[in-house]
Amino acid sequence: MSTKRFSTVFSVLGIYMFVSFLIRITFIIWSAKDVDASLISVLRSFATGILFDLTAGLCFLFLYIIYLFLLPKRWIGSALDKAFTYIYLSLTLFIIYFSLMAEIPFWDEFGVRFNFIAVDYLIYTYEVVSNINQSYPLPLVIAILLALVVATFILLHKTEALRKTFSEKSSIRIRAIYAAPLLLTTVLLLELLQNKQADFSNNAVINELGKNGTFSFFAAFRSNELDYNSFYPKLPENEIYSIVRKHLLQENQNYTSGQWDNIIRYTKGTNEKRPNVILIAIESFSADFLSTFGNKENITPNYDSLANNSIFFNNMYATGTRTVRGMEALTLCVPPTPGNSIVRRPDNKGLFSTATVFKEKNYHSYFIYGGDGYFDNMNNFFGGQGFDIVDRDRGNPLSDDIPTHRFKIPDNEISFENAWGICDEDLYNQAIKYADKTFAQNTPFFQFVMTTSNHKPYTFPDGKIDLPKGNRNAAVKYTDYALGAFITKAKKKSWFANTVFVIVADHCASSAGKWEINIDKHHIPAIIYNLPERSQRIDRLVSQIDLMPTLFGYLGWNYNTAFYGKDVNETKAYEERAFIGNYRTLGMLKRNLFTQIDDRKRVKQFSVSEKDNSLTEVKSQDKELVSETISYYQTASERFKNGKMKELNKKNQQLP
Repeated sequence: MSTKRFSTVFSVLGIYMFVSFLIRITFIIWSAKDVDASLISVLRSFATGILFDLTAGLCFLFLYIIYLFLLPKRWIGSALDKAFTYIYLSLTLFIIYFSLMAEIPFWDEFGVRFNFIAVDYLIYTYEVVSNINQSYPLPLVIAILLALVVATFILLHKTEALRKTFSEKSSIRIRAIYAAPLLLTTVLLLELLQNKQADFSNNAVINELGKNGTFSFFAAFRSNELDYNSFYPKLPENEIYSIVRKHLLQENQNYTSGQWDNIIRYTKGTNEKRPNVILIAIESFSADFLSTFGNKENITPNYDSLANNSIFFNNMYATGTRTVRGMEALTLCVPPTPGNSIVRRPDNKGLFSTATVFKEKNYHSYFIYGGDGYFDNMNNFFGGQGFDIVDRDRGNPLSDDIPTHRFKIPDNEISFENAWGICDEDLYNQAIKYADKTFAQNTPFFQFVMTTSNHKPYTFPDGKIDLPKGNRNAAVKYTDYALGAFITKAKKKSWFANTVFVIVADHCASSAGKWEINIDKHHIPAIIYNLPERSQRIDRLVSQIDLMPTLFGYLGWNYNTAFYGKDVNETKAYEERAFIGNYRTLGMLKRNLFTQIDDRKRVKQFSVSEKDNSLTEVKSQDKELVSETISYYQTASERFKNGKMKELNKKNQQLP
């Protein structure tokens, strides 16, 4: 029996697995400083990777194998046979090489294989294609891909794989002997392999090396929503709510009812003040960009100066690694539930949020974004909470059932724009424009302003800073420059004296590192600026979800709350903790222990080094912290799933 008819299949599969192996070697060398594992773990990772590579390679060739099997013997080697083979293989090889090349910048940016981020980006073609075009020499990339395809065909000709494929006129019975095992192996591998089987180590690099980018992409596509009850460790409902109720209540709060699953508290303030509030979420703004945290390059002089005259949160941690997680934390003040951020989920209209509190105080709320807020479902989320929308509006509509206004940023008010949106200076001009408008109406305003300049392709207007465009440090320095210019302009406005500025990162610039969750890659700066007679440094460990409840505390507000975030003002008793997670893995940092849960129902606990936030797994777990961690995440997931996050809006409760 001859295998000649399937020579091309085996050749292409071999090429794919070889190049995938080279990519894996590249990544382990690239991230060598973050590899913290034994030789056995490395070998296991590579062995696992070979299985995933084999599966992905067979999937690429699956339809071609069926074709080779079913094509009648008399047509083998015909013009039809050759045309189909060349067209199918050309498309397949182009996709293969594109996916392998695309993994390189993705690894550079995120330190992982393709995951849910890649799936999300596929939806937003305008932003992603424009970003690729502005970040990389696209014609050169396409030329390289085509050259690789041509080189592969030359190799197939030299090895005579194609000639053998077209010359072997074996019967369908003989072809079945080869096709059936290949097809069966593909189906069995797809059935048996799961992406999380590569996650056997505490070291993130080792886990990611064992994966295949294409397989990971489709695994993320299939599991874009993760049901907590199906995948995560659980405790009885009455127990988790008892734990959460115990830990959420602060000294100036009372529960509105004694019902076992009620977390709604009445917060008693004193001497209410109602200034305007501008919340600025700065894209990818890590704490280690600031000179305060040891940066020697002086790229954030304006933020550093503001921090010295503000309430400065020295020890705050972002809940996640994406903008929508930061938005979720700052707007809903809840731990990061597994899977997609609530910002991107269906049925997220009318949730209890900071907008609810501002509305009760008769504020006019705006969401101001320099791109099209269709991206990541931002407009529908913010519109669904009652914000008016100010964005670029490229023709993507809001949901019909959202009763909100949308204002397009006009072309004549834009000096610079890239794939993600207008430059930060232009964005801040919109904030000033709508502050002027609302102030003239004698109405207090709340603005959620989301910047974009600190994002690839790292481009911005000429002549603003002394660094060349195209790299992160330059983008950070321009971002800081634009912030300083905004504050200078705002100081000239009549509304400035009665306006508080909350300036915080949405997440850090990168989350890659040794561990699945790298705590130091969640450390973000946050300040509350221009609060009268307030200049303070808060050294307490706090979560991003605590920022807005703390502001409300400083303002002395009376309000009902279902937030998980707490007022961390130094004058109040507070159990220091921070919630940190990614798409699948969730955790709580408390008492120098990081308690971690994941979608394999595993619970791990790590001691955290005070020096560098490095992790060391502990053998004997603190069961109290395990229960507390599970309780926070399980109740938050349950409350969103069952509509309980809408309770305060539905009941329209009045203050006692």
